[in-house]
Amino acid sequence: MFSLPSARSLLAAIRSSTWSSPFGAALNAPSLALAPAPLVFARWRHQLAPRQVKFLKRHKGVLPIPVGGSTKGTTLAYGDWGIRVKGNGMRITAKQLKSADEALRRKLRPIKGAKVYMRVFPDVPVCIKGNETRMGKGKGSFEFWATRVAPGRVLFELGGVPIREELAREALRLACDKLPTSMEFIDGKAPPRLGNLLIIPESAAESNSLRSGEPITA
Repeated sequence: MFSLPSARSLLAAIRSSTWSSPFGAALNAPSLALAPAPLVFARWRHQLAPRQVKFLKRHKGVLPIPVGGSTKGTTLAYGDWGIRVKGNGMRITAKQLKSADEALRRKLRPIKGAKVYMRVFPDVPVCIKGNETRMGKGKGSFEFWATRVAPGRVLFELGGVPIREELAREALRLACDKLPTSMEFIDGKAPPRLGNLLIIPESAAESNSLRSGEPITA
């Protein structure tokens, strides 16, 4: 009789003697053996969470203010209808964005081919420590993901197939109820917005003044 040092050696001896691969001995070679996949465990994981970040804890930061005159992200780019921020800029959480997205998709479910475009993404980690905690002892634990939006930023767009304006207004109204700031309904002809100021092209301004009978001054 022979002795084995442990139960693991006994199982290995039984497996090597009784099991053989149906694809031949090539798969049994140690060089082609597949390593077990590592287990990935993430706490507070959300569907809209970024896949990878450099630092899990970041500074609070400030809301973006378009002081340089840029109107990027204030007009439609993919769809026919949309909503953009009309009030003050605000930090919107991933849960609020997900609730608005679900409301839009639930309303547009009967329309085949309708698409919902989300123009922002929550990539800012928010850490909460508590109001009644003294200074020191670290920054606090991670709570949720959020994004900072400036006034005039487009959040959601509807497109893919032609959608009636009445249905688009109703669907976007349901989405606005899930968001913490005031929004406005826009279409493809809406002018860009610089903060609280609408940037109207000169040709449109001239046509409006001619239509109203006002003289155009250089």
